Amino acid sequence: MIERLIDIDKQLMVLLNKTISNPIFDIAMPIITNQNFLAVTGIILIGYLGYFGGKRGKLTIVILLFAAGMSDAICAQIIKPWIGRIRPSHEFYEYINLLVSKGGKWSFPSNHAANSFAFATVLSYFYDKYKVPLYSVASVIAFSRVYVGVHYPLDILFGSIMGYIFSWIILSIWVIIKMRELKRGKMWVWYATSHPPNI
Repeated sequence: MIERLIDIDKQLMVLLNKTISNPIFDIAMPIITNQNFLAVTGIILIGYLGYFGGKRGKLTIVILLFAAGMSDAICAQIIKPWIGRIRPSHEFYEYINLLVSKGGKWSFPSNHAANSFAFATVLSYFYDKYKVPLYSVASVIAFSRVYVGVHYPLDILFGSIMGYIFSWIILSIWVIIKMRELKRGKMWVWYATSHPPNI
């Protein structure tokens, strides 16, 4: 069963990385997947939230840092070496178009996918009306990892799921803290314009 799943994963890898290859994606995807580009984008976003977002923006930043930090650390330091799956750019390179450097040795799960979905999940919680574009951007970032040749499709699928789950763990803790603080009359947790309900 597992071997069959891995075979399907590799076939999908060839389809998404090589069969649909085109000049536009060949230019765009390496930029989208570049860590420096994503880091700068993230810093700009955090700066914007901190400066223009008021209390909601500042609380969002704190939750984002916890969620993304948890997601990144667990995926990179625990799950990747434990699973020990080799990146396609190291073991499958003769069958794919590699558009960036090979990257590290371990492939499963994708930290890019986990972190981008962690961001999308937290931001969607605080800014619900942007949910569709946020998850769309996260999906493009995750897809870019397959297109440039450094992750298998299952890597980004499970990375995305893990980023979502870890974010909701942090968000659930935040909701518990918020409810407890509101019961105590502490308003630092309340960011809406209307008054909180009587708890």
